[in-house]
Amino acid sequence: MRVQRVVMPVTDAESWTVVDDLGEPVAPIEAFLAFLSAIERSPATVRAYAVSLKLWFEFLAAIDSTFDRVAIDDVGRFVAWLRAPAPNVVVLTHGSARRGPAIVNRHLAAVFAFYEHHSRAGDEMAERLRAWRSAGRRSYKPFLHHVTKGQPVAVRPVKLRIPERSPRTLERDQVLALVAACEHLRDKFLLTLLAETGMRVGQALGLRHGDFLSRSRELRIVPRSDNANRARAKTAETVTIPVTTALVRLYSEYLHGEYGLLDSDYVFVNLWAEPRGRPMTYDGVAKLVARLRARTGIEFTLHMLRHTAATEMVRAGMAIEVVARLLTHRSSTVTSQTYVHLDADDVRAELVRTAWAQERRP
Repeated sequence: MRVQRVVMPVTDAESWTVVDDLGEPVAPIEAFLAFLSAIERSPATVRAYAVSLKLWFEFLAAIDSTFDRVAIDDVGRFVAWLRAPAPNVVVLTHGSARRGPAIVNRHLAAVFAFYEHHSRAGDEMAERLRAWRSAGRRSYKPFLHHVTKGQPVAVRPVKLRIPERSPRTLERDQVLALVAACEHLRDKFLLTLLAETGMRVGQALGLRHGDFLSRSRELRIVPRSDNANRARAKTAETVTIPVTTALVRLYSEYLHGEYGLLDSDYVFVNLWAEPRGRPMTYDGVAKLVARLRARTGIEFTLHMLRHTAATEMVRAGMAIEVVARLLTHRSSTVTSQTYVHLDADDVRAELVRTAWAQERRP
């Protein structure tokens, strides 16, 4: 069983499926993944679900069961299989490496979404795998109680606790060292853009020249499904964010110093490797990261620049709603849960900033 990339013949749209040992799509999984594609989930999201469901079906084969003959107890066994496979369970292609709670929960989310979909289609076994939590008659009313009108709410019956953990970030001098290690203006501009704005790599790779509004010092993050390099903006609507004069100046230097007369709509393109002028790819970015790691000795990912920018914004006292908009998060709750992890130094700095400590000195 394997996860297989699929390209539609007419539209060239990308999707994913799971095929068995004979190369045939696994029908229950295919029906669910086709549904995800129909509601315009990104190919990366569809692939993540495909990987999780592939593991689930491999587990079912290992315990000699099928997707329509399972119970909650089997889900618990699946968790144990993912975390530390039992000696009497055949270890298949997923290997024996221990997975963390966050990864296990991601696989569980996919499995329960799969069964919820089949439950809506009338599958009785899938319906029995859905758990419900009643609001009860307590005086305390949960958030959005008025929306559910006190009716039972669907919840996942199995979920691992994830330890609270701060995102991995870089020190300011490390960011400066990485930018200084770039040989070309294109790469220097890319790293500076990510470090300043907190943009995702896919959002940067999908940038067109028309998205960069130099005069007003703004850029637009535009969701597009037709990017030649398959870059994904991971946002449903266009978001306009401000940039600094220094970044606008670096963009101009890049255009005049390296980009020249190349005929391309994309900001980040191949300048030396063939085909010249084609948009830069995720693989090209990965090679750049590898070169910078070797030159500087700094172990980093470009996503750490996003974490660093967001953490600095929060520590500077920027409103979480503003940070969420800059990061193109759908909700400020996501931003808060990810980045608001204050250590003792952060708390001390905030006390000093608000003069709380001075006012309470004896």
